[in-house]
Amino acid sequence: MAKSKNNAKKLSYISVPSQIINSISSSSIQSLLDDQTPKKSSTKIASNFFFTTLTKWKNPSRLFFLFTLFFLGGFALFMIGFNLKTPFSKSPCATNVEKSLISNGFGSKSELKVVSMNKNEILNGGVLVKSELGVVQNPSISNGFDSKSELGVVSVNKDEVLNDGSLSNSLPLITNVMLQAKVPSGVDLEDEEKGEGVEKGEFWKQPDGLGYKPCLDFSKDYRRESDGIVKNRKRYLMVVVSGGMNQQRNQIVDAVVIARILGAALVVPILQVNVIWGDESEFADIFDFEHFKNVLANDVRVVSSLPSTHLMTKPVEGSPPLHVTPSWIRSRYLKRFNREGVLLLRSLDSRLSKDLPSDLQKLRCKVAFNALRFAKPVQELGNKIAERMQSKGPYLALHLRMEKDVWVRTGCLPGLSPEFDEIVKNERIQRPELLKGRSNMTYHERKMAGLCPLTAMDVTRLLKALGAQKDARIYWAGGQPLGGKEALHPLIHEFPHLYNKEDLALPGELEPFAKKASLMAAIDYIVSEKSDVFMPSHGGNMGHALQGHRAYAGHKKYITPNKRQMHPYFLNPSLPEAEFNSIVKELHQNSLGQPELRTSKVGRDVTKYPVPECMCNDSHNDS
Repeated sequence: MAKSKNNAKKLSYISVPSQIINSISSSSIQSLLDDQTPKKSSTKIASNFFFTTLTKWKNPSRLFFLFTLFFLGGFALFMIGFNLKTPFSKSPCATNVEKSLISNGFGSKSELKVVSMNKNEILNGGVLVKSELGVVQNPSISNGFDSKSELGVVSVNKDEVLNDGSLSNSLPLITNVMLQAKVPSGVDLEDEEKGEGVEKGEFWKQPDGLGYKPCLDFSKDYRRESDGIVKNRKRYLMVVVSGGMNQQRNQIVDAVVIARILGAALVVPILQVNVIWGDESEFADIFDFEHFKNVLANDVRVVSSLPSTHLMTKPVEGSPPLHVTPSWIRSRYLKRFNREGVLLLRSLDSRLSKDLPSDLQKLRCKVAFNALRFAKPVQELGNKIAERMQSKGPYLALHLRMEKDVWVRTGCLPGLSPEFDEIVKNERIQRPELLKGRSNMTYHERKMAGLCPLTAMDVTRLLKALGAQKDARIYWAGGQPLGGKEALHPLIHEFPHLYNKEDLALPGELEPFAKKASLMAAIDYIVSEKSDVFMPSHGGNMGHALQGHRAYAGHKKYITPNKRQMHPYFLNPSLPEAEFNSIVKELHQNSLGQPELRTSKVGRDVTKYPVPECMCNDSHNDS
């Protein structure tokens, strides 16, 4: 039967390769064919749904609720989309820090340090990385120094990096970090937060200098005489100074004063070779000769050698007795000096009286504190080592007198072991001339009289009693102690940040000075003078010189151990620690470098007590 063309079905054919047909199931083929059938318009469906809903919600109150709900939802979406105070950063990879987070009270220019949140895990394995960046490391292995950079970086365990060859299995370096303002150097971050930083400790508090400042105003008579003295070409004083560097320094001061008394030119002092250390250093190796000469140009003429007119002259030789006065020197030497033109003096140690006219006292201060500057290579290295100590804040300098010859000369025992005590006793028997005075006293009597150097244990207990914290940074000056580093064990155990010049110098820096004891002593002097606190374990030339130098610099703290009064308490084991500390503090309350008048006791050296001749304040002006 024929069918009309309008009613005839239109057939569609899909050409598919046989390989695909064979791999597709019949149900999948049917779904492909169904997809080709026409579907209702989505717009029509939505329209039917809308009118059906309206038909069901003919109640006006229901319609109002529906439109209100729709409006509120749309408004909420609008506010979220345009809210500028979104909790998410526009730059999620950037680190933004509020000013309040980085403010540490030291101004807006404070440096930032990166510190890991997982502090204990990272710092416990910290190693020092020598780079241009500062390093935050394990405090237990810290040497107290960091490089001067703006960022500190937490280092990871060295073994983890080297063993794995990468950082993939190690702790993240700068993940979960917080930025904190870098506190002043020398203060641990945790201590700063707790208010227990080393800078805040009572131990570092400086004494009241009472406003004393250097004042070397010479009298009119002195200045009038100076012109004739510096122009004199007839008299030349030569001196030979002996002993260690600080002993030589004292004799050079007196040599200048004697030259002034005699109206003579001073030939640069000759340094006698030290028989103990074998040091052959000359004046210009230790001190800056040109500076020395220029500073004293208006007081005494200083020359490097005798002029040709006096080279063949046989000098008048002399060795003054102890504590001679200016009048004695003139009466003894001036007549022959005028005749011969050259005077040679030896053994000047403590030969000149400590009680001199005011102008000559001022001259002694001028030489000791202004003219005697160390030679440039020595000064530069001393400054570098001092800067390394200062890089983390305040530091204490100790002059430890624990060398073998010190124990022998003082008649005391180191107390390290019977073997070391026996070494000292045998040396003293073989060289009885080394023992200084009071040879009839026993070791215990000497110690109780305060005549013995403090041991490492004594120094440790004294520092703790005076308030030094365990994290105090200490520079120790002096030669190697008898017994080596073991002799310092009590001190190192209680104060692990203990260094000397060998610890702080870079490889090769000390080589030019290694066999010259005077130059090594000069380096110790520079670092000690620049310290915040200084304490000698025993009296001596270096301690005396530094006491005066630090006073002249503004009465920087100088602890004088009151050995005679404190030793009975050191020997009392039943004394509670708190009571012991209180007693020791009280014993030293007036021994911390406060101004002391030289004139309060007879025979005091002005280079140790520069007030009142060389320093004055508004109420004590002796100019």
